[in-house]
Amino acid sequence: MGPLIANGYIDPAWNNVIALLVGIAFGYILEASGFSSSRKLAGVFYGYDFVVLRVFMTAVMVAMVGLVYFNYMGWIDLSQIFILPTYMTSVIVGGVIMGLGFVMGGFCPGTSFTGVAVGKLDALFFSIGLYLGIFIFSLAFPWLEKIYYGGDLGPITLMESLGISRGLFTFLFVLATLGAFWVASMVKKRVKDIEI
Repeated sequence: MGPLIANGYIDPAWNNVIALLVGIAFGYILEASGFSSSRKLAGVFYGYDFVVLRVFMTAVMVAMVGLVYFNYMGWIDLSQIFILPTYMTSVIVGGVIMGLGFVMGGFCPGTSFTGVAVGKLDALFFSIGLYLGIFIFSLAFPWLEKIYYGGDLGPITLMESLGISRGLFTFLFVLATLGAFWVASMVKKRVKDIEI
């Protein structure tokens, strides 16, 4: 049956409307989870707040289990889901840059817009810096193109690169997520004990 737009159940003209509604819902969930606070977001790096880890890992885990189940039931055809190509060089370089920006600014791009929407001044400056960075990157792209397209692996998934089945990967990911939650709770308790 799914994906709905690709299979003609929903007219492609609704793409932008659906994207807007999903974006509004996503922003609401971010704000409701407290993600407009740079202190809460940076807390994961310092060990005193793991809401970011719990919310995002739960979302990934539920989506993954749901997609695998929907595929098993024939409600969605995962072979029709678009997978972005993987460029390892830019993934590593971009991950380091974004990670440093996250630690220093306390926001990622999505959460900075949530902060701006509720009137946070630090989020506004972060968002301005984000757009300034995009502008500088676009100007420098001719010199950075080899890095950007370096390590081209094509549209590969992690389970394909590990050579394991979709079901086994999902099971291992759920176990890893639950393990990460347990480790996070231990770290938070230890940090809290040290602060007292």
